[in-house]
Amino acid sequence: MTILIDDPVWPAHDTVWAHLVSDESYDELHRFAAANGIPRRGFDHDHYDVPESRHADLVAAGARPVGGLELARRLERSGLRVSQRVKRGLPA
Repeated sequence: MTILIDDPVWPAHDTVWAHLVSDESYDELHRFAAANGIPRRGFDHDHYDVPESRHADLVAAGARPVGGLELARRLERSGLRVSQRVKRGLPA
C-alpha cells in the first residue's frame, strides 16, 4: 500500500488543502480515506482534497508525505492520473 500526501498549500474555503493519492489503485485510496473519516465528496477524479487540519492525522495513519512534484509524477506513472482536459469534460 502506498498512499501519498503532499503539503497543504492549495488555498480555498478559508484554509489550505493537500492532495491524497494512491499509486496503486482507487480502491486502496477510497479504503484509506474512508478508514480515516475523509468524506467521499472530497474525491476529485484521481485524488482527495484534504484540509491542512487533517494532514498530520493522515501521515500518522500511514500516508507518506511527499512534495507536490513527486506526488504528480507517481500518480502519472501509476496510470491513475486523470488529465485536466478530462476533468473539465473536454475530449482526451
